[in-house]
Amino acid sequence: MRYMFMRFPEWRSKAVTFSYDDGAKSDVRLAQILSKNGLKGTFNINSAWQTEWHSTDAEMKSELLDRGHEIAVHGKIHRAPSFARSIDTIRDVLDCREELEDRFGRIIRGYAYPDSGITRFINGIEYSTIKNQLAAMGIAYARSLAGDNNNFLIPNDPHNWIPTAHHNNPSLNAWVDEFISMDVDSQYAGSRFPRLLYIWGHSSEFDRDDNWSLIEGIAEKLGKADGIWAATNIELIDYVNAYRSLVTSAKGDRIYNPTLKTIYFVADGKSFCIKPGEEILLEGFEY
Repeated sequence: MRYMFMRFPEWRSKAVTFSYDDGAKSDVRLAQILSKNGLKGTFNINSAWQTEWHSTDAEMKSELLDRGHEIAVHGKIHRAPSFARSIDTIRDVLDCREELEDRFGRIIRGYAYPDSGITRFINGIEYSTIKNQLAAMGIAYARSLAGDNNNFLIPNDPHNWIPTAHHNNPSLNAWVDEFISMDVDSQYAGSRFPRLLYIWGHSSEFDRDDNWSLIEGIAEKLGKADGIWAATNIELIDYVNAYRSLVTSAKGDRIYNPTLKTIYFVADGKSFCIKPGEEILLEGFEY
């Protein structure tokens, strides 16, 4: 076997996800647009911010959680961990997680870095320290920021998860078209790895810029496209982690799935599916 690549459920080679910050009232409208088009998003909430500008718990439950979207941590008071003392970061993240879990009655494991993400480090703070703290607090992933690009890559480091682009990036519509038209399985063997389109922002920006038509158009295009898995951030990370947990024989011809998820993959152009607890033999492959 030369190459083995993950595939999303039903052997789809592409996935799309959205991430929006601060819990504005306009999150409800955005969630409705995503739901209408069969898409899913993650909404990052500051647990201490509950004003008339923000969505209510009832709105977030009915329009976000009950429709398959995700709520994630954004810090109790929106404190950037790359600027703060470790004890303040731990308090900000852990308090936010506990309060959101109590308010919504479910386990919450996602996080989006507030302010500048981890693009700048002040007062001797290091990324490795922040990453270890987040992992110790049960945070499975953390969305950061960096230069937008159309690489469409799955994150190798889930605690430094770089999205594709902010929705106001002038190249985004072209990148969405490129993503939709991409035929991953027809590419050179070494380039058949899965692709991810990850769009982020603040729903309040659509009100500010009066450009709701932008996200409506993008959502409609993605919703009509074939072969794309729509998922929340945590659904993506849990699936990727399950795939990476597959156990292979030394020769590479036997694969065991120790997880509770059904996993799809391709090996040298052939499609396989492995159920929870199953071990399969990839017949016909040579080392």
